[in-house]
Amino acid sequence: MAVELHEPAPTQALESEAAPAQALENRAQEGLTCGRFAQNLIHSQVRRLGKLQAEVLADRDPEPLHQLRVSLRRLRTALGQFAAALELPDGVTERRVASVASRTGLCRDLDVLTLRLREQILPQLPANEVQALRGAMKRLGQDREKALQALFEALHGARYLKLLARLHQWQQHPRFTPLGHQPLEPWLNEWPAPCLAGLFLHPGWREADPEAESLHDLRKRIKKARYALEPLEAWCAPPLIAWIEQLRMAQDHLGELHDLQILNQGFVENQRRGRTTDLPVLHAVLENQRLRHWLGWRQLANSLSTAASRQELQRHLLALGDGGAC
Repeated sequence: MAVELHEPAPTQALESEAAPAQALENRAQEGLTCGRFAQNLIHSQVRRLGKLQAEVLADRDPEPLHQLRVSLRRLRTALGQFAAALELPDGVTERRVASVASRTGLCRDLDVLTLRLREQILPQLPANEVQALRGAMKRLGQDREKALQALFEALHGARYLKLLARLHQWQQHPRFTPLGHQPLEPWLNEWPAPCLAGLFLHPGWREADPEAESLHDLRKRIKKARYALEPLEAWCAPPLIAWIEQLRMAQDHLGELHDLQILNQGFVENQRRGRTTDLPVLHAVLENQRLRHWLGWRQLANSLSTAASRQELQRHLLALGDGGAC
């Protein structure tokens, strides 16, 4: 039922904290090369993974798992985005990191789903509907226990531990391609380009169905673009930083729509098929939330995808390579 759920908005804001700080630190380094910039990004995420592992395994708070998944995503982005500048050891690939991240996903998704139900939805329901959902909530807890075991196996697994060990070894004696030895600033507008190419050609921008699969795919594209730009914020003009924030808001709306769809399918529709008890208030709560996020998404989508907005974005992206702050 919980497949690649969106992170709730209050927690999601924590995702970007490390990226701007790292960008400012990188900007302060004179003569920074493309390879050293990428190495700094990788080092930052590998260090965070090491610090978070014990907290995740202790399972006292769901937040460390969220932060671990964010670090895996950012590590994956850095490895893929800056691959042309790096000579990495065998077995250290974007795909390998994605494989590890996918094995941590179900446990986090169930945490998100449970939190959303308990804190945002159940308090709005009458007693009879809360009672009708007790069985489903119990099954959520049981599923989470199974997912936690799979998570422990992934974080203790040889593939993950070898990946971290090889990254640690590489950081002691990093190797770069000829491009990796080039100064960073003349190449600034090149590094995010592949992650932004064709973004506005995606059909999700023009989708009229709030439950369309294309919206879920577009959310992934937007997240990838945001992760590619955030480490460069120290070189970005205020309008470009504001655009990155709009991407974050768009990702949030699309994530909420996806989660609400899963909740509706997993609880309202299953309840109707399996029992005689109706859930009108739950249905109304989900519908009201869906409408709010759909309207928020459409407003952002219409604003971001206009010709004037896209042309302004291109101008600011090109200015990343002018050797100074945009």
